[in-house]
Amino acid sequence: MVKPIRNPKSKIQNQTIYPVILAVPDAIKALKPKERVKFLSRHARRALEMSAEKSSIRIDALEQDERNAPLPFNGTYWSITHKNESVGGVVCPSPTGIDIEKICPRAKSLFRKTADEAEWALADKTVTTFCRYWTAKEAVLKTAGIGLKDLSKCRVRRVLDAHHLDLAYDGNNWQIEHYFFNSHVASIVKNDFLIEWTIA
Repeated sequence: MVKPIRNPKSKIQNQTIYPVILAVPDAIKALKPKERVKFLSRHARRALEMSAEKSSIRIDALEQDERNAPLPFNGTYWSITHKNESVGGVVCPSPTGIDIEKICPRAKSLFRKTADEAEWALADKTVTTFCRYWTAKEAVLKTAGIGLKDLSKCRVRRVLDAHHLDLAYDGNNWQIEHYFFNSHVASIVKNDFLIEWTIA
């Protein structure tokens, strides 16, 4: 039986978290791959700092465990994501995950890897749905501190509307919120939180 994460008596219900998405300057595309990755990582941390500022949280040292999963600082959890055109970051009082993908054509094999036929039956099998599913699953797996190796174990249970999905993973339900911008989709583990997106 899947246990719900959302709790009607939760102390964090109606608390707001502030994911921040930053555009990557065009000039960065000209950098060598190693330098580009370094910039994207720093830029994602800037998005994280902005999220912390909006939450009135001071960021201490950011550390990761042996699997590169973010470790909380002073009871604050965090997650970052970066792609060639956009980066994102968020701080949260409970474990969280954020992911971004550009909405563009994908190989049919990736569709099969991302979801099974029962999951695809919940929504139109489009590139947009693929990106919603992929980013939602990656956000959940980041929250759980697990890599993409458990992608097939993380399952879409319900498509609530154009901006929300319910997923099941590791005996828990996870509610995801999507934000669409500049041919991209960002996904964050929402659960009991209100979400206030910043795109800059």
